[in-house]
Amino acid sequence: METTFDQASSTTTRSATAKTWTARVVGSLLVLFLLIDGAGKVLRLAPYVEGTARVGYPASCLIPLGLVLLACTILYVVPRTAVLGAVLLTGYLGGATATHVRMGEPFLFPVVFGVLLWACLYVRDARVRALLLPRQRDTGETA
Repeated sequence: METTFDQASSTTTRSATAKTWTARVVGSLLVLFLLIDGAGKVLRLAPYVEGTARVGYPASCLIPLGLVLLACTILYVVPRTAVLGAVLLTGYLGGATATHVRMGEPFLFPVVFGVLLWACLYVRDARVRALLLPRQRDTGETA
């Protein structure tokens, strides 16, 4: 009977480790994308200037947007401020979604991106798990 318990415990541990590493890898790719996107805006690279003009925003918006994106991403990466960073990035991605909708373009990318940001944070932060899926407390009362 001990063997069965050890196998179940080992399987649970491996599953949790796999989830954690998957969240780390996906989260790292998301953060890398956001950092590159923010830096491209701040550096006013040609594709970013052209893309901004195409969606109807003036080129003067690039640097402020890039700085906001970089700041939100840094907040997301730091464990202590990760929830604040996720909330701010959700707002940023909401603006991107609204822009795509206004242009009549597909808007799935920023929505999925935001969901993945929160999913990675859910896996890596116990506070988020407790907030989103609170456990029922035994109050001692019977129905």
